[in-house]
Amino acid sequence: MSWTVMTTPQLLRLAQGLWQKIQDEYRLLLGFVAAIGLAVTFGALAGEMLEGDFGAFDRNFLLALRHSDDLATPIGPHFIQTAMLDITAMGSETILTLVTLMALGFLLLRKRYRQTMLVAAAVGGGAILSGILKSLFSRARPDVVPRLAEVSSGSFPSGHAMNSAIIYLTIAVLIARSYEDPRTRSFIVGLAALATLTIGFSRAYLGVHWPTDVAAGWLVGLAWALLMGMIAITLQKRHQIEQPVDDTTESED
Repeated sequence: MSWTVMTTPQLLRLAQGLWQKIQDEYRLLLGFVAAIGLAVTFGALAGEMLEGDFGAFDRNFLLALRHSDDLATPIGPHFIQTAMLDITAMGSETILTLVTLMALGFLLLRKRYRQTMLVAAAVGGGAILSGILKSLFSRARPDVVPRLAEVSSGSFPSGHAMNSAIIYLTIAVLIARSYEDPRTRSFIVGLAALATLTIGFSRAYLGVHWPTDVAAGWLVGLAWALLMGMIAITLQKRHQIEQPVDDTTESED
């Protein structure tokens, strides 16, 4: 029987590889647990909403965003109302569809065909989930303040908050997986998170959603984006979709 004696550098590389694998598995597990936790929190919020436990909070929140002597006028300068109307349009079906098509076109341009299919499947699945959840609840729209935008469907969860989180965050997380540089990834996801937060807030500011509607939409969207991100990481580890590239190296070439 022959024995192979490993040198110290080889042992160090082996230890580093094992430690990195443990860290990667831990991150994956943590991500899945976080997604499940968000889904459970949504379920708890929905249960409390159906029992009417958030009624006082919802009313007081919306009233705090209006002038007490004129509930038709929101607080702040007039340009903020105009800005909120523009921002809330970013969560409309038309804009979200355009954003999705642009993201898919970007990935196709970079010849990341499998990742393109993953993004399309993730966005399509999220849209189906959004429709199902929207149909399960029949909460009435806010009536304590005049609405500053046209609405027609049910109130819980907020479709704009949920769909913007599903689309912007999911696309951002999956596109961020194209890059190695943590700063690039953080910038992409950070922009998506900012868009999602402002769109959700605009719905309450305009008086078309209760704040708990918005929170519920954020929970679902974030859970979906996390889940899709974990799936992308797993597929990349198995080399079933394209690997991340070092964009800092690309820029130097």
